Amino acid sequence: MPITPLYAAILGLLFIALSLRTIRLRRRYRVAIGDGRKELLQRAMRVNANFAEYVPLSLLLIYFVELHDGPRLHVNALGIALICGRLLHAWGVSRIPENFRYRTVGMALTFGVMLIASTLILLYQLE
Repeated sequence: MPITPLYAAILGLLFIALSLRTIRLRRRYRVAIGDGRKELLQRAMRVNANFAEYVPLSLLLIYFVELHDGPRLHVNALGIALICGRLLHAWGVSRIPENFRYRTVGMALTFGVMLIASTLILLYQLE
């Protein structure tokens, strides 16, 4: 049974939560378009957009590792690291003042997932 759909589902729920947070802030500040120069809304929008920018490709790379019969341990480790990375990034960027440590570790985990998955896929192609 494939593992990647589990991580896609968890990340899908996280994306909905981040989107709802942005919507609530839009309602609170009465801002339909843009950010109304509200820092908390700006941060929520960036967290949401950053998630949308990195998660789809990361999930696709994890799926390709799984498709090449990569060890279940690798697929699970990549999926867990991606979830942790996205949670840490969201937490760090959402704070005022921003906590760069969480943001940095979150992005490092996300980039690490992409780098490791990409490398594994390339290695599988050489076999």
